[in-house]
Amino acid sequence: MRVLVTGGAGYIGSCTAARLAKAGFDPVVFDNLSTGHADNVRWGPLVVGDLQDSELLRRTVREHDIEAAVHFAASAYVGESMQQPGKYFRNNVAGSLALLEALQAEDVGTIVFSSTCATYGLPEHVPIDETHPQQPVNPYGESKLFVEKALRWYGAIHGTRWLALRYFNVAGADTEHALGERHEPETHLIPLVIEAALGRRSCIEVLGTDYATADGTAVRDYVHVVDLAEAHVAALRLLLAGGESRALNLGTGRGFSVREVIDAVRSLSGRDVPVREAPRRPGDPPVLVADATLAGTILGWQPRAAGLEQIVTSALAWHTVQPRIHARD
Repeated sequence: MRVLVTGGAGYIGSCTAARLAKAGFDPVVFDNLSTGHADNVRWGPLVVGDLQDSELLRRTVREHDIEAAVHFAASAYVGESMQQPGKYFRNNVAGSLALLEALQAEDVGTIVFSSTCATYGLPEHVPIDETHPQQPVNPYGESKLFVEKALRWYGAIHGTRWLALRYFNVAGADTEHALGERHEPETHLIPLVIEAALGRRSCIEVLGTDYATADGTAVRDYVHVVDLAEAHVAALRLLLAGGESRALNLGTGRGFSVREVIDAVRSLSGRDVPVREAPRRPGDPPVLVADATLAGTILGWQPRAAGLEQIVTSALAWHTVQPRIHARD
């Protein structure tokens, strides 16, 4: 079966394309390469284009006999969304609607959607399960919530079968396929801390030290990118077998603070990590930890690399062999 993977040249999308191929699917990547990398696409064809190019999108679906889609393509930085909300509604909402329209027009009725825990906003309780109210506190989360709502209506009206996977913090590297985080600029904590440890960055900024947490820094649930990719394969199989459309959390159920991540990188790398304290970033909740029980029940999915040590070790291995032209701040 040929599966359209939008954003498949990016970090999570490429890891998922690799796992889809390993599971017997034929991934066809559709990516505008604005943040993705062509050399990440190794398990099928790459079509370079924007989701809002409806003609190209529909032609890709027809010519490659696409039967299902896994949708990653989106802008995905919380901080940037607080500065450029229009970019997030344009790329994430309008782009997703264009995809849904193209799939519906070409009679493709199965889609796995990359959603986010940012749709929940400030937690009313932790861990967060799927019944938690969805009240985003940033445009990124709002844009993803809009797409979830659109999926429900496409399901009700057109019969689209969908699963929305609400990620918590994705990290680590797929060392089997030499795939890791390559963002420019990098904003995710674990690669930033690793770059500081490797001397490629002058320090790591701790954004907020006055949260109501054990050490004053924000706490997040980190899920390994390979575990996440496997969840997409399981989600696609479930839909193809007639499974119910719904949203599912993907996380480990355990949170780690910013300081705990820094300590883990120090310990595992054997290097110092220079730290500079800075104010909180707008739109960041103090604690985000998943209750992913439902994903275990529905998908039969359990994260194998549930500890911070495994995630950091894989990321360190990948970043250590990646060339950097100069140090960055």
